[in-house]
Amino acid sequence: MLGPFRRDRVAPASRFAAVSGVPAAPAVPAAPAVPAASCGPAAPAAPVAAARGSAASLAARELGAASAAVLALALLAATPAVAVAPPLADPRIVAHFDIARGLKPENIAAEPGGSAVLTFSLARQVGRVDRHGRFTVLATLPAPEHPSTPVIGAAVVSGLARAHDGTLYFTYATGTADLTGLWRLRPGGGPERIAAFPPAGLPNGLALDERAGVLYSADSVLGVVRVVPVDGGEPEVWSADARLKPVTTFGANGLKVHGGAVWVGNTDLGSLLRIPIGTDGAAGPVEVRAEGLEGLDDFAFVGRGDDLIAALDTPSQAVHLGPDGIRRTVLDASDGLSNPSSVAVRGDSVYVPSAAFLTMVDPNLLVARLER
Repeated sequence: MLGPFRRDRVAPASRFAAVSGVPAAPAVPAAPAVPAASCGPAAPAAPVAAARGSAASLAARELGAASAAVLALALLAATPAVAVAPPLADPRIVAHFDIARGLKPENIAAEPGGSAVLTFSLARQVGRVDRHGRFTVLATLPAPEHPSTPVIGAAVVSGLARAHDGTLYFTYATGTADLTGLWRLRPGGGPERIAAFPPAGLPNGLALDERAGVLYSADSVLGVVRVVPVDGGEPEVWSADARLKPVTTFGANGLKVHGGAVWVGNTDLGSLLRIPIGTDGAAGPVEVRAEGLEGLDDFAFVGRGDDLIAALDTPSQAVHLGPDGIRRTVLDASDGLSNPSSVAVRGDSVYVPSAAFLTMVDPNLLVARLER
């Protein structure tokens, strides 16, 4: 999460409503192609700076400004992406979300069959987008009477993890002692808090280690990583290393368990950290694996090695980081990214939700094919 509070960098909202009936981009083999769905009555689409080609220019003269805007949006939606780079290919937007309803996707967990579960920060919701782009609300968290979440103010749902049996875990920050903490949603059940976190903190990234039976949670304001038993209970501070602390706003943010370590991104520092998990479960010495990642939010590993794809919120980019230290931009705004907030990988599909926290234009879910 980079947050909706940085109003000095927020662009005006688009005046265009989402256009229905626009064909989707070519199909992704690992997740069948479908028309991009609009999750809400008016999911904003990106404004069009100029008409594309002679067809759009002719339409502008013959149909007038209003009709030209609709036609230009249709042409934009049908135009292949120009910035996608290996190891990604064939990106497409599968769902647009209604920003007026607070549907800004924050974190994501991919599911079998091509669907994905997402947290929607300001809506206080957890929802599912199926492989056809249809959106379903799974849970709405209770609203605090007087929210006072540090830095943000509003109550927000952020980190997300999914167990193999479909149980969902997510973090909720309200600034109040009765609601802030780690929550669980079992299949067919309702949301329940299983661990309380300090209301002065901002729980953010979340990762599940099913073998060890624990969850790790990053706190962006207090700059710590906590560990909680999978069944809930008293959280413990697992690491409070200085490199997890915020400099101005957000410290520890995205978090994953991978290769016997907890990996954490520090947004303010733009750094990616690796913290080994000792044989006794304790945190080992922090290793800096990458720096200079402006707006680093969350990330996901693409295989058994340390290759990963990271969401860079402020520049609206996704970058591939190789174990050799080489980084490459693989997606950007021309592919449809609008302040991407997280990444999920399942099979040969890569899912990247955009929250539009700063652009205020077209929060969406993009899916691309992973070339191995």
